[in-house]
Amino acid sequence: MAVLLFLLVTLIPGVWFSSYIFSSGPKAPDESVVIVIPGGTSVKQIGTILGEAKVIDDDFRFLLLAKFSGYASRLQAGEFLMKTGQKPLEVLKSLSVARSIQYAITIPEGLNASQIASLFSEKGWCDVRSFENIVYDKALMEKIGLADLPSFEGYLYPDTYLLERNSISAEKIVLMMVKRFFEVWRELVKERKERVNQKQVVILASIVEKETAAEEERPLIAGVFINRLQRGMRLQSDPTVIYGIKDFGGRITKKDLKAPTPYNTYTLKGLPQGPICNPGRKALQAVLDPLQTKALYFVAKNDGTHKFSSTLAEHNRAVRKYQRKEAKKKGK
Repeated sequence: MAVLLFLLVTLIPGVWFSSYIFSSGPKAPDESVVIVIPGGTSVKQIGTILGEAKVIDDDFRFLLLAKFSGYASRLQAGEFLMKTGQKPLEVLKSLSVARSIQYAITIPEGLNASQIASLFSEKGWCDVRSFENIVYDKALMEKIGLADLPSFEGYLYPDTYLLERNSISAEKIVLMMVKRFFEVWRELVKERKERVNQKQVVILASIVEKETAAEEERPLIAGVFINRLQRGMRLQSDPTVIYGIKDFGGRITKKDLKAPTPYNTYTLKGLPQGPICNPGRKALQAVLDPLQTKALYFVAKNDGTHKFSSTLAEHNRAVRKYQRKEAKKKGK
């Protein structure tokens, strides 16, 4: 009788536990589901999350299995795509090695920090204010050795980034973009013997980026701006005027051209105090390797390209020609 009792006491819990271990998860409508495990979630809470998603049965034995198997300390936080119908041990193993789902987000060339903040906000990654606060966080700039910058504007490299839910923040996004900028920068300057002023290159590249979407024109526009700087001429770039105006209305006025902002290159000599957008590789390359030209002026031809001139008289004729064409178009 004592032996029988002993067998019952030892076998019944074993059968009870084994029946859970070797049973597949509940029948689910989908072959896989997305689950989200926040950072700091306990093993018991993970079991509840998995149970609600129909990946496993929400059972106390999941907690016991996680601890006895050694997986309890290896379960990860994140957003995962999990197969349904798996045995509990298979689920634990999957969660210990799974990679969080990655989402691609592409930042186009030429956006300023506020526009980038809005893009990340629209996609639900962070709010606009948090992103903008980080862009102007002087303590963070000092921490990573960029204390001489007015902000991270110009260094938020436009690229496609892969982000994971629950492991990203505005600060991480900004630092990721800045890191990518310096990776690209090192590639661009690694074989150059001459010393390059990074700040000046980035500022001028940001202006070139905003002046034209035609890739083949960028080295020429860079050449024009460098010619003007060398001659002590003002750059007179409309995008710099726009950047310096809060709540720009969409049309540059004579008053705007005379507004004394730190970015208005109609009133300033030389470069503005900082970049006006975040330039891409092609714009940076254009400033590093500008086209040698005699041109000092350019005007939009209203087809996405520009007419370049080496004298003011020639430029004025081009302005009249293309402005007249544009006026006729609008009059139709």
